[in-house]
Amino acid sequence: MARNRYMVVLVFLTFFVISLLTNILGPIVPDIISSFHVSLTAAGFLAFAFFIAYGVMSIPAGFLVERYTEKPVMVCAFLAGTLGALSFALFPTYRVAMVSWFVIGAGMAALQVAINPLLRVAGGEEHYAFNSAIAQLVFGSASFLSPQIYSYLVLNIKAPSPAQNALLRTLERLTPPGLPWASIYWIFAVSTLVMVVVLWWSKFPRVEHTEEERAGSWEMYRSLARQRVVWLYFVAMFAYVGCEQGTADWISRFLSDYHGYDPHTTGATAISWFWGLLTAGCLAGMLLLKIFDSRKVLIGTSICALVTLSVALFGSAKVSLLAFPTIGLFASVMWPIVVSLALNSVAEHHGSFAGILNTAIIGGAIVPVVIGRIGDRMGLRSGMAVLYLTFGFVLTLGFVARPLISNATLGRKKEPLPTGG
Repeated sequence: MARNRYMVVLVFLTFFVISLLTNILGPIVPDIISSFHVSLTAAGFLAFAFFIAYGVMSIPAGFLVERYTEKPVMVCAFLAGTLGALSFALFPTYRVAMVSWFVIGAGMAALQVAINPLLRVAGGEEHYAFNSAIAQLVFGSASFLSPQIYSYLVLNIKAPSPAQNALLRTLERLTPPGLPWASIYWIFAVSTLVMVVVLWWSKFPRVEHTEEERAGSWEMYRSLARQRVVWLYFVAMFAYVGCEQGTADWISRFLSDYHGYDPHTTGATAISWFWGLLTAGCLAGMLLLKIFDSRKVLIGTSICALVTLSVALFGSAKVSLLAFPTIGLFASVMWPIVVSLALNSVAEHHGSFAGILNTAIIGGAIVPVVIGRIGDRMGLRSGMAVLYLTFGFVLTLGFVARPLISNATLGRKKEPLPTGG
């Protein structure tokens, strides 16, 4: 099939909008707590609502895509995003925020399942690896920009001036006084609605799913669930996503509580750089994986992440401000390594296994809540110490993993590895 450049760009745009919505939780946590007078645990439940929906929806979304094709699923997913964002923009309360993030999470999960096979077909299989790397860069750029947009809106709506542009004046009228940060949900609602219109009028190519992309049958899932190696990687993925979200969601609040930094400016910028370095680290990781065995890279980056976490939690204000974003740099290669080790550790049913791994994203739901719960009782520093356990489990995987196939490095092709201990 000929390359469809329009569809490739549309997939990239979809990645951008997904990231724009999903990575704003960290910056708004301090506002959620102060505006709605809720505990750290209650604030953590926002991430819980989003990632529970994400995890629960991942496998059903695969069945929906296979039955109804990509276009209707993506349109419905963006409609869910619009409804979720619009509901909170109109009724900014804590309870509505919970429902809003659950609906948005379900929509974003369906999108993630649909767009990867679409990218492979639209861009051509021979260009899939390159286009996937570009897609991750696009995703990362939106992660970097989202906190910056939030900071810009809050600062300019909170202290309006006669020089405000039309957008700021409109958002100021739409946003309740005292909740300038809620204005970003109007941006989300409009962005997702525009995507609905664009997708509706776009012509989609026919997608033949590969074995790795098919959702599989329930019997395949039952077969995989009986394998200990599957549970090992489920927990590893659970731990990794817990590391990522448990760090990003609480950076701003930690810097505010312990070092007095403004969450609307310095805190938001720190989160922005966390996602920025996580994206940049993917490029460095690609080079490392061409030189070293992936398990050694995982061990090295996990140790560096643990050391940097210690510096962030116990260092001075300036040191902590630099260390937190740096955690993203070392965490950047963990996701692709865990996924590749997992899929290379089973001989069949890779599509179903990928669905199980996507379900493990619920780690992003549970770990932030655990951090918040401990933080309420013992302080946020003690709560974030939970990340030693999650990063530690990822580190352990580097020692215990026994994939059937190792990653190809310079001077060595992929070859079977011994499966013994």
